[in-house]
Order: sequence, then C-alpha cells, then structure tokens
Amino acid sequence: MTQITIIGAGLAGLTLARTLAVHGIPSTVYEAEASAQARGQGGMLDIHDYNGQHGIRAAGLMDGFRSLVLEGRQASRDVAPDGTILADRPDDPAGGRPEVQRGELRQLLLESLPPGTVVWGHRTRSVRTLADGRHEVTFANGSTIGTDILVGADGAWSKVRPLLSDATPAYAGRSMIETYLYESDTRHPATLALVGGGSMTAYDETTRIGLGVQRERADTLHSYAMFDQPLDWFHGIDFNDGPAAARMVAAMFEGWAPELVALVADSDIPPIFRPLYGLPTGHRWEHVPGVTLIGDAAHLAPPDGEGANWALFDAGQLGNAIAQQPKNVDAAIRAYEAALFPRNIDTATAAAAYYPEFKPH
Repeated sequence: MTQITIIGAGLAGLTLARTLAVHGIPSTVYEAEASAQARGQGGMLDIHDYNGQHGIRAAGLMDGFRSLVLEGRQASRDVAPDGTILADRPDDPAGGRPEVQRGELRQLLLESLPPGTVVWGHRTRSVRTLADGRHEVTFANGSTIGTDILVGADGAWSKVRPLLSDATPAYAGRSMIETYLYESDTRHPATLALVGGGSMTAYDETTRIGLGVQRERADTLHSYAMFDQPLDWFHGIDFNDGPAAARMVAAMFEGWAPELVALVADSDIPPIFRPLYGLPTGHRWEHVPGVTLIGDAAHLAPPDGEGANWALFDAGQLGNAIAQQPKNVDAAIRAYEAALFPRNIDTATAAAAYYPEFKPH
C-alpha cells in the first residue's frame, strides 16, 4: 500500500488524515509539538458553508462539528474609538458561518483518528527527494523517515514547500498583538456589554490602529490590537516583559473608550506579537511526483476570515481525490493541484484587498 506522510497536525493535516481514514486509507501525521496540549490553539473560527464545511463533511464529522457551535456568536459590531456603536448585526442562525473554538475543532479531529496516526514531538528539519522518487524527512530529533507521498500541511514557514517552490512569505504591512480577558461577565462587564454577543471591530483611520475582539466560551474576550505599521515600528516594545508591553500597547490607544483600552491594558496573558505574512498572489508550482501542499503551506494569505476554511477545503478535496484513485495517488494529486491553483489566485486577491501595504514578491 502507498505510504502517505503528512507534515503538520493543524486543522488541514488532521482533516486530510481523517478523510483518508474514512475511506480506509492509512496515513501518518508528524507534528513538531510535544502533545495536543503543548500550546493554545487560537480563538474562534467561523466555518463557512461554501468551503470549510465541505472539509468537515468529507471527514464525516458534521454532527460532531454542530455540537461545538457556539450559539449567538455570528453577531457582530463595528464600534468607534470613543465607544459609539456604529453598526450592530444580530446573530443569524441560518447565516452559514457558525462559530466554533479552534482548539475544540482540532480535538474533535484528533479523537476521530485511529490510534497512533499522529506522531508528536517530531519537528521537521529538512526534506529531500530520493533517487527512487520517494521522499525523505529528517526531524530535529535526528530521526529520518522515507515515504511514497509527502503532504506539507505545515503552515506559513513550511519545510515541505521548498521541494516545490522557492516562494517565501512577505510581510503584509500589519501586525497584531494578542490579548485575553477571562471571566469578563464579572470582571469586565462594561467591556463585555460593548463587545456584544459575538465579535467586535474598532478602527481609527488617522492612527491606523484598531481592535478586533471575539467573545469565546465562558465569556472570554479574545482580542487582537491591529497596527498598520512596518516591522521596525515594533522594535521598541519588549514582549518578554509582559506588564511593560501591555502598558506600552495600551498607551497607543490614548483617547479611546476605557472599555476598549481595558482589552489591552488588563490582559490576563502577556501580549503576544503576531506579524502577518502572505505568499505571492496565485502561488503555484510545477508538479513534483508524490508531493503537494495544503492550507497555509500552499496559499498563506493575511487573515481575512478564510484561511482556516480553505485549509479544511483543501484537505477534503485532496483526501477525496486520493480515495477516488487509491492506486494512482500521483494522478489524484495532479487533479487536486489543477483545481487548487486557480483558487489560489482568487483567495489571495481577496485577502490582499484588506491590506493596502501588502506587496507579495
């Protein structure tokens, strides 16, 4: 049987492994993290009916997915820096974009896989194509594996991508600083009331700074302070000193409503610096037998609400393609890539429209 190796146990890699398992096709997923609990998995995801849910359906997990949906979280607000509500969109249960917690969706995928599918603690150091056309992966722990089929589901800085493409991510002109407020219903009720039942966005065109907030489970407020600035603009902030970083970032919101400033100033975690990157618009490659990419490894774009959705879609499409041609997996990969490349143009163009300073190379 053809040996299929997937690098990366994010949503894309796990969805591919699960889709293959549904059809009785084994695969192995290698993940750098030591365990599923090694780090937090991010915040809320709105999983769209026109792309992300197709991947969930291919994985046979729609019932489990529906059980994770947080009701009311499709509501959204636009708020001025002074706290004035500019737009208030209620939740729409039929809106086609139900919200789930990324970590809970990942756990659903992990629990659906046959035991031993994911091999933890294997950070990829390098990959190469062997003389016989197979592929070799060397891990940071010194171990090495060979495989017939290699799928890079390893994100922005993919180690598999160089087998196919010399493209590298470019800075998108925006960085985010991530913060959390826990138990906001009792500890920050005024801020929770302003955020509302789902998500909230506030932006100042003059200073080019903003806030994006998601209301997660247990009334946790997960925030991203947004700054449309070059990377060197952030060099004066020491993110190794959490309290000092929080004070410096909060000071940039001088004059904003105190309910909004609290999202940064009172963060329950040290602020986390998140610069945003993207691959060139329409990223594609000449086909290499036995190797391909899914998710951000294939089409990293600055966040526009679609990245995780297209990653799930990729995984479902590739998994189903392989299931249709299990004795000719390379033909399945060719078919998958033929559909992927035009889509990469559309998705990257749509994302870049939100980032006027983004100049992919």
